[in-house]
Amino acid sequence: MGELFDKLKPMSIGQEEMRNAFLDKRFEIIGLFGPTGTGKSLFSVVYGIDSVISGGYSRFIISRPVVDVVSGKELTAVDLGEMYYDIAINYLRDILGGFIEWSRVEELIKEGKIVFADTHYLRGRTFDDSAIFLDDAQSIPPESSIEIMMRIGRNSRFIIAGDPVFQRIPGIERDGATVVREVLLGEEDAKVVDLGLKDIVRPGAKRGIRLLIETRMRNRRLSDTERNILDNTRIHAPDADVVTVVEFVDDKKRFEIDENVPDALVIVKEGYLGRLIGRGGERIEAIESDTGLKIRGVELSLDFKQLIRAIHPVSWIHRHIADIDFAGPELAVKVYTEAFGAFVGQKGFHVKFLDSVMKKLMGVGVRAIEVEEEKPRRRKRR
Repeated sequence: MGELFDKLKPMSIGQEEMRNAFLDKRFEIIGLFGPTGTGKSLFSVVYGIDSVISGGYSRFIISRPVVDVVSGKELTAVDLGEMYYDIAINYLRDILGGFIEWSRVEELIKEGKIVFADTHYLRGRTFDDSAIFLDDAQSIPPESSIEIMMRIGRNSRFIIAGDPVFQRIPGIERDGATVVREVLLGEEDAKVVDLGLKDIVRPGAKRGIRLLIETRMRNRRLSDTERNILDNTRIHAPDADVVTVVEFVDDKKRFEIDENVPDALVIVKEGYLGRLIGRGGERIEAIESDTGLKIRGVELSLDFKQLIRAIHPVSWIHRHIADIDFAGPELAVKVYTEAFGAFVGQKGFHVKFLDSVMKKLMGVGVRAIEVEEEKPRRRKRR
């Protein structure tokens, strides 16, 4: 690689993995999946431009859907006319601020070395000696992404990036990023890099994601039972800022979950848990008395360990969780080997229960990953 790509210094483990994937010539396809602010577009664009400057490829082709945020409709170059290319250029300018003189980028565009391609008009084309970058894959059908892959010619590399959780179109469970990620996991010449909350480096992005999660939870359609819990919470804890309520009595029965596990969670904004519970627990006890359900309160945060702890049947399991973060469209929970069986449960019922509740609450499933606990190194005696 050239000097431009060398300017990128990874700021997280996920970004280090992403950088290594670009430097590894074995991978013809690179898939980058994770939330905004993790550097997916930055690394891809800098890599592509550096490749044409250094002579690695003759062209860098950028394909990115333009979606109307109000209607959710994808707009084409025909719909937008010249505005389509204005949007594409502004997208590129925003990403590259501070990395390269914009006049140099304009030269590359005029020379045809940087090309913007509408995702709708790629059929029949072949891209030889090119780096092809498809961004925001969650906004287009998976078939469109596969169509672009079919255009890969000689000495070319395809890079696809998307966010299968936070920027997924509401109501669509099998978005383009989710499906293509699954396809690439089984390809020998492809590398999938999953980026999570811990890889977010853009200022404000974590706060934005927390607010997005809160907004989605507040907009959840509640069942009659959940609405009854919420109404009683507002009576007995009127100053508790309730985000949402999720009830899972039927899930407990289906997965044979112990009665010690609550029947429902009341999610409150950070700093409001005490107001929900009451000084001596009298408020939440009154809610339980009126609803006939066992209720537990949890503060909303990006520390999902507290959420898992609140509903997992094994009370001590949180002490054996190494990490929780998003991996693709799921919440990946890394559990130390000694407690992995307890976390998963017989017939996998514990993790299936967690998966069911989290899908109700956030539209995100749960996957358990077994990891070895690192033993502390003993100091050698002199």
